[in-house]
Amino acid sequence: MDGPFPWLALLIGLGLAGGTRTLRRRLRALPMLTTTPTEGGQTGAWTCISATGAHPDEATIRAAVAHAEQHDLLLLDLVPGDLPSDELLTLLGRLDPHRIHRDPLARGRGAGHALIVHEDVLRRAAVPADDPVDPDAPELIELIARLKPFAAHGTGHAVAPALSATRPDPALRKRRLRANGVPVWPTLIGNLGEAAAYAGAGVTSPFWGAVVFLAMWAQPFAVVAGHSPVRPRDLGRAGALRPFLAVPRWLRAVAGPRPTAAPERPAPDPAALRPAYERSVADGLDAFFEERRDTCPWCGSDRLAVHRRVRDHLQGKPGRFTLERCRDCTHVFQNPRLSLAGLDYYYRDFYDGLGGAGAEALFGTMSRTYRARAELLRRHTPEDSGPRAWLDVGTGHGHMCVVGRTVLPDTVFDGLDMGDGVAEAERRGWIRTGYRGQFPELADDLAGGYDAVGMHHYLEHTRDPLAELDAAAKVLVPGGRLLIELPDPQCRYGRLLRGLWLPLFQPQHQHLMPWRNLEGALHARGFTVLAREHGRAHQGNDFTGAVSQALTALGPDPAMPWVPGGPTPLRRARRIALVTLSVPCFVAAVLLDAVGAVLARVAGEHGMSNAYRLLARKDPG
Repeated sequence: MDGPFPWLALLIGLGLAGGTRTLRRRLRALPMLTTTPTEGGQTGAWTCISATGAHPDEATIRAAVAHAEQHDLLLLDLVPGDLPSDELLTLLGRLDPHRIHRDPLARGRGAGHALIVHEDVLRRAAVPADDPVDPDAPELIELIARLKPFAAHGTGHAVAPALSATRPDPALRKRRLRANGVPVWPTLIGNLGEAAAYAGAGVTSPFWGAVVFLAMWAQPFAVVAGHSPVRPRDLGRAGALRPFLAVPRWLRAVAGPRPTAAPERPAPDPAALRPAYERSVADGLDAFFEERRDTCPWCGSDRLAVHRRVRDHLQGKPGRFTLERCRDCTHVFQNPRLSLAGLDYYYRDFYDGLGGAGAEALFGTMSRTYRARAELLRRHTPEDSGPRAWLDVGTGHGHMCVVGRTVLPDTVFDGLDMGDGVAEAERRGWIRTGYRGQFPELADDLAGGYDAVGMHHYLEHTRDPLAELDAAAKVLVPGGRLLIELPDPQCRYGRLLRGLWLPLFQPQHQHLMPWRNLEGALHARGFTVLAREHGRAHQGNDFTGAVSQALTALGPDPAMPWVPGGPTPLRRARRIALVTLSVPCFVAAVLLDAVGAVLARVAGEHGMSNAYRLLARKDPG
């Protein structure tokens, strides 16, 4: 046991201990269906969909329906009581039963054997009861992920003791990973890194390396030890042979079929979009810009100075954009600003199309931010139940609204936006009513209809922020609350990172307003500011955003249809090399952003927060 301190073995051991504890906690949080259904259990409004080879009996289906109705669920995934150990550990690594109830944006996960779903969910999701026909496990997991947004507050999991698991097929692992929203090749390559870590621990410290290796070997037994709702049928054999089965399972996974997008949600083909993008820029970019203005759009001063000149580092589309700053009021704005044709071009395939899945995934990680906004309003509302009706302007797909309901359950949320997402939010049930169009143009029809209006990272995208504030004042009843969240152009990271500072967000952000300017504009419209937050509004993405934008600037993805020349082998190789070299930069950026989040909490008002949040009350009269 003499030799250097076994740091690697210690780190592996700590990771194993923490991971095993988490897996045990999650496993014991899974409820078990009772063999005799409680009152209810009528299956008329419910559909059971099972994977090939899985056959839940009538008693299990009735027990599942009774469980769903008792717990106000609309979608219930059934976990076999004898689920194989490898599949059980994989499921528990992806599924947190506590979070699935607490966070409506948590991705739908499943064991891939059977589920019951209410007919209302199938109707709103436009999924026929017999689609897919005879699905395999990955297809069923994909179906759960597809249905979960339509049962955001009503998805659960339960162990079905009488449901027998099907035989696992390692060749389907890539498709299973894809279905669960896990990157396929990084995970498989990571398995090699994990094996190398165990080998390294054994070489540097043979005794402790053997200890952590045995701990890994025994992990399945440790997870299910004691009172466990699942008893893997292969625990003895597979557990005893776990290290020896890992290699052939990995090889079969690598050789397995390539995962493809679900047929109901095919991925857009970038090559098919290339001709349309080439036609858009065939006559140059002049049509994408209006004439430059000589005065500040906020205060009217003609004392302007160039603030930044940047390119599109978000998508890598062509063009150069100028941000100017008013020397009198310090308002920052795009000058010349984009025309309507320019807005259409630069927004295309960002929040939908090619960028739709990425945008959806990003917004799905912001539940904590959404809750913080709703909690701020609740703290400053006379009624304990919060506002009666909330209009979320720039709602997108309604992520803010569906999470806000967990904080303000008695509030009705409506949404307004320019894109198709608002209709999807209404179909999912995330908002009651969706309005599509420009807020100032719809304000007369909505006048006096709301006691809360939210504008979260919306005003900076608009062509005339002051007109948007006028619309909010018109829509709110006297005493109503207006909640606004914006990037803070006075943040110190903007001076440090310059054109790579993510909140510049060119060319989409047309205005960056200091909080004093916004407070003045609100006072002029009959509002009283009730609260201002900096650190709580901070979004920890300054350095990771800078690295991501630098990667796009140095080597945009050549497969994207707006990148001239297309994806040649040389360009693909260059992109792969840049992505590989950026990994340590991203690691460093994540650490810096973590430090930045702490600094934002203690010194947010002194320029260490990249965003701020204002809550104002519309005064009577």
